[in-house]
Amino acid sequence: MTPHTGLGHAVAKIILFGEHSVVYGYPAIALPLRSLRMTARAEPFDDPNRRTTLTSLGWSGPMTEAPAHFASILRAVAVATEFAGRPDAGIDISTHSEFPAQRGLGSSAAAAGAVIRAILDAYDVPATPQEIFHLTQEAERIAHGRPSGLDAMATSANAPVHFQAGTTTELDFALEAWIVIADSGIQGSTRETVGNVRSLYETSPETTRAALARLGSITEEAVDDLRAGNIAPVGAKMTQAHGLLAGLGVSNAPLDALVAAALEAGALGAKLTGGGGGGCVIALASTREEAQRVEAALIAAGARATWLHAPSAGEVAA
Repeated sequence: MTPHTGLGHAVAKIILFGEHSVVYGYPAIALPLRSLRMTARAEPFDDPNRRTTLTSLGWSGPMTEAPAHFASILRAVAVATEFAGRPDAGIDISTHSEFPAQRGLGSSAAAAGAVIRAILDAYDVPATPQEIFHLTQEAERIAHGRPSGLDAMATSANAPVHFQAGTTTELDFALEAWIVIADSGIQGSTRETVGNVRSLYETSPETTRAALARLGSITEEAVDDLRAGNIAPVGAKMTQAHGLLAGLGVSNAPLDALVAAALEAGALGAKLTGGGGGGCVIALASTREEAQRVEAALIAAGARATWLHAPSAGEVAA
């Protein structure tokens, strides 16, 4: 078929439990934020004198001249065009995101997944969800080194997911609560924080192993709470998880301050989400009114942006 403009979509995600420990085979729980979308457009052209271009995150130009932080998108283009049987194709690629990059919300995986889908759509090449997952993982390795696969899976999921050692299971719970997401305004680097935890594991294996194991057990205990609708214990486990992550060195003063502000405002629990070192904090509240009170406290404490998420409805409100 004749190539045409292709479109691809993915979504933001938050990790409710399991950051960093998931890299070591422990479980994690992630929630897709389906109202915060990443959209990609792929427009093939047939002019040998033109170069493939990229327009994304305020940058536009020949793809070969793209800044280093676009490496995962470049890899996504390469694996997708190869999969489509068009490795030398000329394409104008553009992305539009409704959420910030490098904040622990899955931006790199969402961008890669959206670009891959857009290219395959442009050439009418079918792919199974598992094939798209593997292609996205190829791109994610450029961004994160040794990605667990959680982001690649969660940014295309339709429901909360339980992820462990490459196996994903949709979770059958409806969390009758609200989650407040607060952006610290600080860019985080998952590759860097994963590397730091790896170094800590090598230098202090016993204490690091114990912290990672506890994060894993907290995640499994939280699954039971979520299925039973026990919101308060979920919040308490979030706060406990943040303390363990801080002990692993992946939090920082601004994130700790946001967590403290959320708890002082009455949140049931709060923690960083994603790789840490920056990025976002999430807080749990039982009602919309309580969530709005927590949101106001987070803004007063320095959050650059906030979103309210109702997991049972799958809605996000800015």
